[in-house]
Amino acid sequence: MKKFVVVLAAGKGTRMKSKLYKVLHQVCGKAMVEHVVEAAQAINPDKIVTVVGNGAEEVEKVLDGKSEFALQKEQLGTGDAVLTAQEQLAGQDGATLVITGDTPLFTSQTFQSLFDYHQKKGNAATVLTAQAPNPYGYGRIIRDDQDNVLRIVEQKDGNLEELKIKEINTGVFCFDNQKLFSALKQVTNHNAQGEYYLTDVLEILRNNGERVGAYKMPDFSESLGVNDRIALAQASKIMQKRINEEHMRNGVTFVDPATAYIDTDVKIGNDTVIEANVVIKGHTIIGSDCLITSGSRIVDTKIGNDVTVTSSTLEQAQMDDHTDIGPNSHLRPRAIIREGAHIGNFVEVKNAEIGQNSKVGHLTYVGDATLGKDVNVGCGTIFANYDGVQKDHTTVGDRAFIGSGATLVAPVNVADHAFVAADSTITKDVAKYDMAIARGRQVNKPDYWHKLSLSKSEDWQ
Repeated sequence: MKKFVVVLAAGKGTRMKSKLYKVLHQVCGKAMVEHVVEAAQAINPDKIVTVVGNGAEEVEKVLDGKSEFALQKEQLGTGDAVLTAQEQLAGQDGATLVITGDTPLFTSQTFQSLFDYHQKKGNAATVLTAQAPNPYGYGRIIRDDQDNVLRIVEQKDGNLEELKIKEINTGVFCFDNQKLFSALKQVTNHNAQGEYYLTDVLEILRNNGERVGAYKMPDFSESLGVNDRIALAQASKIMQKRINEEHMRNGVTFVDPATAYIDTDVKIGNDTVIEANVVIKGHTIIGSDCLITSGSRIVDTKIGNDVTVTSSTLEQAQMDDHTDIGPNSHLRPRAIIREGAHIGNFVEVKNAEIGQNSKVGHLTYVGDATLGKDVNVGCGTIFANYDGVQKDHTTVGDRAFIGSGATLVAPVNVADHAFVAADSTITKDVAKYDMAIARGRQVNKPDYWHKLSLSKSEDWQ
């Protein structure tokens, strides 16, 4: 049987009170609608159609290559939204899964179970339900004495008895595709909202003698729909728990998983330890046997094996095997730290490569530079790369020694085995084996204290 998916993502989401279109708000590093579509992709459907409306261009950009699109020009309800996909789907044989784009917690396993149940029972429609501790705001599942599904009653349309029911509609359905689009043309908007409800299709199909069933999933939390910032935070917390537990099952140690924020696409090797209050985002890859200490923030960075990151920030950077950084240092975009190198505390590296086994100990800025192997950079060194108009490059050769407090004014080259004396300002190239000294000669003024004190009060004596 062919499988199709329709994702409803046309609503405005006014309760978010945001300039950002609702389904584009992120949960653990991905837009909500992206989570939904990727879960649907995992069950290998023949076609996915996302219904867009408000913010259509932005949604299409996020889902480019993952979905086809149908435009709902006016938001007239969920039934009207699905009907906009008829050009892509009407007339085709198969089963169609309908999902909302603001439910990022559904898993592919749940979608596949729903499909399998729907096919096994031979239903014209199957609704995915769950038992809700507090069903307020959800549509209620109305069953007959034989436990068959009769209809779904929305919160605003239910009477007192119906609203006591705790089995709720999760907003996910599986339909016989042709019967779905035939029934949609019979849906009216005679309800409190004045909208065309997709849920009315169930009663229409049942009245036509078709089988309508329900598959109750075990985990209610998957059904969480995000309509405001409170629900967004709840969804993020649930998703984060899943992500961290999956890493732990794969051999990663979390000192306090409740306070470690890891995006969904992050990869971490076994025997790595993540301390509390760590943020790892984007497409970061971390190898095995690493230590990421409290207060670190790592974004879109590649980290090798046996690396220690101590309370530091890394953005679009690379740390090779057996390196370390911090505390309180910053790797900015295109910083590359080669194997065995050491980056100490209060060091900033940007668009620069630090060679194998080189050491940049502390209080130093390295920008637009290439450092060779076994280089030592002293405390307080500045790679002056910007003249106010353009940025230039500095090259430091293998086994060079840069003394404390030096300033290297780009463009400049310091050759292999060269020395730069402490507190020097280097504006010219330094040849191999040479030492560059660029500072004023020290002059000591004898007995200066007493000369100065003659013009001062006795407190100076």
